[in-house]
Amino acid sequence: MNDIAGPETVVASPRPSAAWPGYAFVLWIALPLFLLGLAATWLVVSDPLRAFNNGAPPVERLTFERRILDNSGIHLFVRAGGSEPLTIAQVQVDDAYWTFTQDPPGDLGRLATAWIHIPFPWTLGEAHEVRVVTKLGTTFDHEIPVAVRTPEAQSGQLVPQAVLGAFVGIVPVAIGLMFYPTLRGVGSQGMSFLLALTIGLLAFLFVDALEDALELAGEAAAAFQGHVMVVLAALVSFLLLWAIGRRRGAPTGLALATYISLGIGLHNLGEGLAIGAAFTAGAAGLGIFLVLGFTLHNITEGIGIAAPLVKEPPPPSAFVWLALLAGAPAILGMWLGSLAYSPQWAALALAVGAGAILQVIVEVGAYLRRLDERWKTASVPVSVIGGLVVGLSLMYATAVLVKV
Repeated sequence: MNDIAGPETVVASPRPSAAWPGYAFVLWIALPLFLLGLAATWLVVSDPLRAFNNGAPPVERLTFERRILDNSGIHLFVRAGGSEPLTIAQVQVDDAYWTFTQDPPGDLGRLATAWIHIPFPWTLGEAHEVRVVTKLGTTFDHEIPVAVRTPEAQSGQLVPQAVLGAFVGIVPVAIGLMFYPTLRGVGSQGMSFLLALTIGLLAFLFVDALEDALELAGEAAAAFQGHVMVVLAALVSFLLLWAIGRRRGAPTGLALATYISLGIGLHNLGEGLAIGAAFTAGAAGLGIFLVLGFTLHNITEGIGIAAPLVKEPPPPSAFVWLALLAGAPAILGMWLGSLAYSPQWAALALAVGAGAILQVIVEVGAYLRRLDERWKTASVPVSVIGGLVVGLSLMYATAVLVKV
């Protein structure tokens, strides 16, 4: 029997598309940009919006970002944010007009900044009201609740602030980490309780940081779109840390404790900003109050850092740099808060911290689910619920000493 071969079917493979020549690639980048520039030039030259001009004055905005009080008077750092250049015409202090100098002089364009120097003999401990009047008659007020000399950027000031920042950040976190030997004696349910307690601590810090960031964003110049900036910064921080943390799988043990320390450290940066700003504003008593409150507040954070290390003991040196990672940013925060405080940058720092804390919450939650087998048979173990409640309650109770 002869085999009869059917007609051979030939499948033509698609030809690979030829790559564009280099000049064509550059052309399709330059052409849209050229057309965009041409359209923008036409818009500026022809000014088609002038048909809609009904004589209304332009919108003027002025934000006070920093204040310095010294022997020569009051110095205010301002930022313009309106639709047209702004001209500062007059300055009042306590309803009286005062001479002033502007550095740099001239009109302030959108987002431009300048120092306003007022030779006003302020009185220690008293309140003063500064009013800036623009050329169009718009007024912007700035209140000085308690007049006190602003600390200068000198090594004599920075060293005591560093010591105080270490007392607020590093010392209490280190004390919390000293509970580690006690934590190692807990069983599986105790471990679940500790991890849930850590999630409760971090959840409180996340809400607290996000709330403070949004509040500061409201004080920044409108052009920065403060609230949108906070949300975007928190989201980007979360995604970046998630990508870094997951590049080698889900973190556990020392890696997880490191991420917890990082998130808490970014939050402590915001706490340092608050303390430094309190001293700069002249609220020395308020600063001491915040120092004592933050110290007690941060001890609980040290316990949260130690929780993931119970099953995987690290080398002793790890506890040193975990305490530094979580607590040392408070020192930097105090320096920035007392010497170069600005609402938009403070809001940005707190937003980044909030995003980092959220990433840690997700990682600790995932680690807890993998560690506790009871999640497969029950919805939520009682030990987990108890840990969450205790963690939130501890942070709320200690925050009573901080919020004023």
